[in-house]
Amino acid sequence: MKREKHIKRISDNTITWDIVVVGGGATGIGIALDAASRGFKTVLLEQADFTKATSSRSTKLVHGGVRYLAQGDVALVVDALHERGLMRKNAPHLVKDQRFIIGTYRWWEKAFYTIGLTMYDVLAGHRSFGRSLPMRKKDVIREIPGISTKGLRGGVVYHDGQFDDSRMGINLLQTAEEQGAVVVNYIKVTALIKDPNGKIAGVEALDELSGQAYRLKSKAVINATGIFVDDLMQMDAPEKENIVRPSQGVHLVVDKSFLGGDTAIMIPKTSDGRVMFGVPWHDKVVLGTTDTPMNEFVLEPKALEEEVDFILKTSGQYLTKQPKREDVLSVFAGLRPLAAPKKSSNGKKTKEISRSHKIVTSPSGLVTITGGKWTTYRDMAEDAVNRAIAVCGLKNVPCKTEHLHIHGYQKKVDRSNYSYVYGSDYSRIQEIEKEALGNADKLHPNYDYTVAEVIWAVREEMAITLEDVLSRRLRITFLDARVAIDMAPKAATAMAKEMGKEAAWIQEQISEFVSLAQNYLLVPYNP
Repeated sequence: MKREKHIKRISDNTITWDIVVVGGGATGIGIALDAASRGFKTVLLEQADFTKATSSRSTKLVHGGVRYLAQGDVALVVDALHERGLMRKNAPHLVKDQRFIIGTYRWWEKAFYTIGLTMYDVLAGHRSFGRSLPMRKKDVIREIPGISTKGLRGGVVYHDGQFDDSRMGINLLQTAEEQGAVVVNYIKVTALIKDPNGKIAGVEALDELSGQAYRLKSKAVINATGIFVDDLMQMDAPEKENIVRPSQGVHLVVDKSFLGGDTAIMIPKTSDGRVMFGVPWHDKVVLGTTDTPMNEFVLEPKALEEEVDFILKTSGQYLTKQPKREDVLSVFAGLRPLAAPKKSSNGKKTKEISRSHKIVTSPSGLVTITGGKWTTYRDMAEDAVNRAIAVCGLKNVPCKTEHLHIHGYQKKVDRSNYSYVYGSDYSRIQEIEKEALGNADKLHPNYDYTVAEVIWAVREEMAITLEDVLSRRLRITFLDARVAIDMAPKAATAMAKEMGKEAAWIQEQISEFVSLAQNYLLVPYNP
């Protein structure tokens, strides 16, 4: 993906686009791919980097939602399980089967969870990832050596999906580009264009990097800005009430030794009634999450002390080794755009608000989509494009994404090294390693990331800043923020060489990144 090439396309004022998608998270990217694959002239505009906000900060699960089943939302679970199966089928290099164990500590739990999870398997049908089965205590301990054995009677194993969220976003963007979509990051929509009848006719946008303004004519505009959907809706109609409210989810990343194996742990009911996970991810373990009502949406949310304490305390009750603040390699917070509660439901907890997606059509023809989750991104995109077709008079073309392979598709996957996330692209990165002396050098002695991967991120994945590379292309900020800080000078230097930047740019990028990465640490780090 070459940003310059895409910028040139949006600079062409003679084009009337079929669909302008605003927002480059999971939903917006999915919509751009869906629309382009149907043959629509499609452009996606993202104000920051792709998946910068919520979509890079998930629990890394592709799942039907066991807790939604417990809440009785069977339709949501069936839909999500169907989509889970399609994600693994279309992107096997990024989505894999993950074993989960629920430890049982009371006499009735084993039968109770076995029955419930068997129902989960039945709902998945032929796309089931594996059977849910009761387990003996010794087998549970063998699979999760780090599980607390105090009062442990046994457990229940079930299967769900695990993936890399930002990497999926990048591969979906590459697929959208292959289907003809124009996708650009760091372009902020500043106004909506309307015709004399007050109907949406396009957008005005600003390049945050160059300061260049653009005016894009379009038959349809889809608002997929996630946590910022209300901003765009109020650009359309200033009197509009907010339709989403922020809920924060925090995750802590610790060493894999805290679980001791490759199997995830699921805690079905925490002290606040939530589900908590300990999930192996890129040779680390992600612990979380929380569900904290917040008052404002920001691009870079920060974990609250009480959220960190809650995760440390709760995970410590179920693990032999209690994680402490100094054990946390990275802490990241994400904001969910949940449906704003009506006055009559003020007492409703955020965990009880439906995660189903919702599409709103404004009188002007603006199509807004909110809610949902990564697992159902494709289904959400299909619904949004169908609505745009109906509202904006586009040609009625059926959805093509159900069996569309995602860029990087590779059937046989060796997950022994992080490089598997590149799928079929990895051979091209290996070619870059041979281009020049130093390209095969590691960015850090304890990790396998190379200079060539930085060059690839700039050259083929539209990475613009050091944060783009270290946080959302290589993921190291999310895995080990101290190491990310140590990598910064070498990575920034490689970027500067590829992009033709001066020494001042390198220092500025390092300074900005180190300042940001400190927010991913509980204990300040001075390299």
